[in-house]
Amino acid sequence: MQAFQKRHRAPLITLGVIGLYAGFLQWFLGWGDILSRWQAVGPGTGMMALALLVATYFIRTHRIQDYFRHETKGRFVALFRVTQIHNLLNIMMPLRTGETSFPLLMRSEFGVPLARGAASLLVLRLLDLHALLASGGIGLVATARQPAIAGALWALFLVLPLLLFFLRARLVALATRRLPARLTGLINDIDAGIPADLGGFGRAWFLTVFNWGVKIAVLAWVLALMGVAPLAASVGGALGGEISSILPVHAPAGVGTYPAGIAAGAAALGASRAPGALETLTAASVNTHLLVVVSALVGTAISLILPLLSRRHAVH
Repeated sequence: MQAFQKRHRAPLITLGVIGLYAGFLQWFLGWGDILSRWQAVGPGTGMMALALLVATYFIRTHRIQDYFRHETKGRFVALFRVTQIHNLLNIMMPLRTGETSFPLLMRSEFGVPLARGAASLLVLRLLDLHALLASGGIGLVATARQPAIAGALWALFLVLPLLLFFLRARLVALATRRLPARLTGLINDIDAGIPADLGGFGRAWFLTVFNWGVKIAVLAWVLALMGVAPLAASVGGALGGEISSILPVHAPAGVGTYPAGIAAGAAALGASRAPGALETLTAASVNTHLLVVVSALVGTAISLILPLLSRRHAVH
């Protein structure tokens, strides 16, 4: 029994967290209310949103395969499984502790050294944060008094990583000289994780922006369908939820923290604070978070099924 628990610790913990989350939703809103809201949106619309979120996992896998093209060449299915396990652990485990699984999985599956896997993950996460902020900037541009100026500043921020790439050597040297010695290691790790050529870095930047643009658009669309208005508030809610998921205060499965992030982001960009509107926002936040969790579970299930289908196809 102990051997079984040790061998299946991660799946058992995941199932336990899912069970607790289901109980929390029943206590907080009730599954009847949750399902009725999805029924009002429409099963077809809900399935389309779910499919689009799952599609972003394939984009994310392609980004990582391009980043580690020599190690992962011809092994997309195996890499998809690695990225989905890493994603599910990130969602389910508290305080971003699931991040540590990425370099370990990349080493065990593809022989990527731990230091390189960790350094590359750090750079990818910085690109993720930039793309999230850029996505949120769309809402700020839409509500700006001078949209032309705001749009120009947003476009400059969008391509900022590409501009900084050309100044990479100078920035690293400057940071090494000016920053405290304890931060030198972090600077060196970031530098080591950046692709050596502009083409590789540019592809990573583009795929990151595209991936997060699709995800934020889908989540904002779902929030709008569930009554969150205006559109800027829906974008802010989507951004707030995703930012909460990359912060160190992330709760197991995002319970509480993700919906709170949605509510805070929506309120910051103009959501009404009237009692009825707040009730709508709360329900929409929980339902959108549920969609994110379900998409992660579906993505993980697909990643486990694909190798079986590949082997069956190889036999025939």
